[in-house]
Amino acid sequence: MSREELIARVVEVLKKVYDPEIPINIYDLGLVYGVDVGEGDVVSINMTLTSPACPIAFFVVQQVVNSVKGLSGVSDVKVNIVFDPPWNPSMMSKEGRERFKQLFGYDIVEEYLRTAGAKNFNAG
Repeated sequence: MSREELIARVVEVLKKVYDPEIPINIYDLGLVYGVDVGEGDVVSINMTLTSPACPIAFFVVQQVVNSVKGLSGVSDVKVNIVFDPPWNPSMMSKEGRERFKQLFGYDIVEEYLRTAGAKNFNAG
């Protein structure tokens, strides 16, 4: 299996890992910043959380590790939690935005941009 094929399989598995507080998968939420396969089929995942103070961080990371380790061709999984750039709703995929709108009745990205713009305007 090629490196690209393995990365695609990892992404598919990550789309089955859900944030327990927001019923949208972590990939479509925009929490996954990058997936790479290194020497010895070690998968490295750079990801973030919706907040640095996330009380369920360990749970989410453990789900990622367990899910990806279950793929054939993966020898190990390294998850790097990063907060640069900080997550915001505009990082969500189109699918994530649509799912959020189905669940909560509004487009979170439009709301975020509207309120972030208002904050920037009021701060100036």
